[in-house]
Amino acid sequence: MKISSRAGRLEPSATLAVTGKAKALKSKGKNVISFGAGEPDFASPPEALRYAREAMERGETHYTAASGIPELKKAVAEYYARRFDLVYDPADILIGAGAKPLLYYALGCIVDPGDEVLVLAPAWVSYVEQIRLLDAVPVEVDTKATGYLPTVEAIAQAITPRTTAIILNSPCNPTGMVLDRDLLCAIGKLAEQHDLWILWDEIYERLVYGEAVHHNLVQLMPELRPRTIVINGVSKAFAMTGWRIGYALGPSAVMEKIAAFQGHITSNACSIAQWASLGALRGGEAEVRAMHAIFSERRNLMVKLLRDMPLVTFPEPRGAFYVFVNISACMGKTHGRTTFHDDMAFCEKLLESELVAAVPGSAFLCPEHVRFSYSNATEEIVEGMARFRRFLESLS
Repeated sequence: MKISSRAGRLEPSATLAVTGKAKALKSKGKNVISFGAGEPDFASPPEALRYAREAMERGETHYTAASGIPELKKAVAEYYARRFDLVYDPADILIGAGAKPLLYYALGCIVDPGDEVLVLAPAWVSYVEQIRLLDAVPVEVDTKATGYLPTVEAIAQAITPRTTAIILNSPCNPTGMVLDRDLLCAIGKLAEQHDLWILWDEIYERLVYGEAVHHNLVQLMPELRPRTIVINGVSKAFAMTGWRIGYALGPSAVMEKIAAFQGHITSNACSIAQWASLGALRGGEAEVRAMHAIFSERRNLMVKLLRDMPLVTFPEPRGAFYVFVNISACMGKTHGRTTFHDDMAFCEKLLESELVAAVPGSAFLCPEHVRFSYSNATEEIVEGMARFRRFLESLS
């Protein structure tokens, strides 16, 4: 039986794979500590649950408009007006079944086969796969040598006549780095100069720490609005990953096309999840602030524990809930009979010997690194990092 070349090129999600292995070991009674999943360990806001219950009781269990219920689109518009002083019309807003499919639909409406899309590496695992699924070409702009932040010069050198778009993610998954005002403005000017679309992924915008500041690109440079598609959602900020609700904001002409794209694939996002998200946006702010404070404490704890460990370095994360650890000094070293030649083998041995799950950096276009999520309880972070230290100290 034939399998398409498109499917043959597709790599499974490394984060889901790691989470799956960890859950399988836990089901066998193993005391696994997983730092793999990119999701908060908090309950969804009470108002989200209340709105969902009331929606079910009212019988809101049927198709909605493909672009989303009007109440939620209005709430998203109000959120962006309140938080970023940006005015979006409901026609500029699309509700989808998570930020991930919205990114894919957006790419599907702005790239043709052979078009190039710039991706800043390290990068979230699905960017490259989605670009390839559309028979476009991902072009990596490596940031490791410049502190895991891009330079304008490197981006400019990567642009060719085939370049159609650039994906920007801040705060960044996996590094936790935040793009500052000057860098964003310089990238924005490049996009204008070369007539590029910008996919602005700010799903972690509520999770920045210390002196770091999240800047919305359209707020900084209103002239970029006609070429910018904003991607956000309730998953990270409101601890609602399982509800699968994201939203996209952009020029009405392209949003209409993205809505049509979605209509042929998923129809509307889950009706009850949309009402739950409305409850979160209307009444979940206290929970967002409380989670942020706890994530900040966990970040500080994990960073402190990692700083004292041998063989590893890392950029201090400014946002999201990840630490991206450079394990290149561990390559060539051995653990028992295993000699490490790549980050996948390193993660497999770490899980096998210490029951600690982390995501290999090669999944993020950055070999010889691993990603730890600090969306875990404090006691798990302390114990997991103690196991990781023991693992590092055992290498020879």
